[in-house]
Amino acid sequence: MRAAGVAEFGAADRLRIVEVPRPEPGPGEVLVRVRAAGVQPADVAVRSGWLPPGAPSAQFPVVPGNEFSGVVEGTGEEVVGFRVMRCYAEYVVVPETQVVPKPEGVGWAAAGALSASGQTAHTALERLGLREGETLLVHGAAGGVGTMITQLAVRKGVRVVGTASAANQDHVRSLGAVPVVYGDGELDRLKEAGPFDAVLDAAGHGNLHTAVRLVGDRSRIGSIVDWDLAKELGCRWIGSDRNRDRLAELLDLVAKGELRVTVRAQYPLEEAGKAHADVESGHGRGKVVLIVG
Repeated sequence: MRAAGVAEFGAADRLRIVEVPRPEPGPGEVLVRVRAAGVQPADVAVRSGWLPPGAPSAQFPVVPGNEFSGVVEGTGEEVVGFRVMRCYAEYVVVPETQVVPKPEGVGWAAAGALSASGQTAHTALERLGLREGETLLVHGAAGGVGTMITQLAVRKGVRVVGTASAANQDHVRSLGAVPVVYGDGELDRLKEAGPFDAVLDAAGHGNLHTAVRLVGDRSRIGSIVDWDLAKELGCRWIGSDRNRDRLAELLDLVAKGELRVTVRAQYPLEEAGKAHADVESGHGRGKVVLIVG
């Protein structure tokens, strides 16, 4: 089968179409023909040489990708799912516990882009203990995780202030947040928009240094991108607790129109390198998706 992978770690242009054996499902697993696969910053890290916890040691070609939508072979069931790696491919094998039915009204690209960012945001909302009436600061509110946690928090009755580029201020506002332009003078602008009860750093770039000047309780300051700085400052590192029930809940919200998946760009599998370069630019809104099937 065809996949997008790297024969050696490196820059985005190293991603190529490779031929790899089609996987075979074992007991309790399903074979899914992939229709769309979301592109994550974590995938960029994998391409560059990082391997996520639980991943086997590198065997080239390394195929990134940790979320997908597709069709179960043999049954025709349309599903959304997740796995650690290897979703940039025509087929993936996953445990039955890692797929949920795709609602008819949810498109392939949106479904393929939901699992990772949506579940990370949902997890962060829980870990930070956000309650109705509180105020959350989201650094990187226009990005994949940022757009998700902003909407989920607003839906919960939380006031959200989100940093983003000048070009994305209207987009952040459309999600229900108070937008603030990042960059020079950001701290003063945030002080005017606060006070804050919790912070999620979904962008990196040293934003935790700003966060600790705005919230005293560092257990309520979390990052999904800057593990080293979070450890240094005593803030919370937030990973994604992915499971079937969480994904099903998110899909239900999307199907009802209560949660929006923003897909800013779609690329064919053959242009996976361009998709990675797009994600690495760090300036877009929402998600980038590979169209496979």
